[in-house]
Amino acid sequence: MPPHFRTERRFLRDGCWPIAGVDEVGRGPLAGPVAAAAVILDPERLPKGVDDSKALSAKAREDAFEQIAARALAIGVAFASVSEIDGSDIRKACLLAMERAVAALSTPPRLVLVDGRDLPALACPGEAIVKGDALSLSIAAASVVAKVMRDRQMRRLAALYPHYGFETNAGYGTKQHLEALAKHGPTPFHRMSFAPLRGG
Repeated sequence: MPPHFRTERRFLRDGCWPIAGVDEVGRGPLAGPVAAAAVILDPERLPKGVDDSKALSAKAREDAFEQIAARALAIGVAFASVSEIDGSDIRKACLLAMERAVAALSTPPRLVLVDGRDLPALACPGEAIVKGDALSLSIAAASVVAKVMRDRQMRRLAALYPHYGFETNAGYGTKQHLEALAKHGPTPFHRMSFAPLRGG
């Protein structure tokens, strides 16, 4: 079943608005930043075709992204860099990216719905929802925006570092990527705190 807007409507009926959905992508790759997005949807103009970004093809994600961009009331996108990931840990970097994404919204939310178990530092109340990207339309929209924006950044890195296949693997440890690492070594955008790079 695709994600729905019921959770948001429950808060909306209680006078709690605006509500932002927040999600991050890029927790597991060996290279590239973590990306996060915060999205405030318009209850009267909900985007079509939105689902958890992992459940959508690349073409469907791009189509959903265009719907979200055209209909959302506010979108915030932010990143945590490789140096920030290596300087702390991936969990803290994800929370930092989500905090930045909420701060980037043009409209401050009164409530933030976050995918997962952890909440970033927020200036308003927040609610963590496990598997929220499969349940909440606002969180699913954020997952789509974060995924599309991170994939675009990885394609830009692929143009600078063509050996690693970033345009198709998005920095994940595929066979091609690992072979390129063995042959060419890491780029400045590889996460040196991650195995198999750690200590290498």
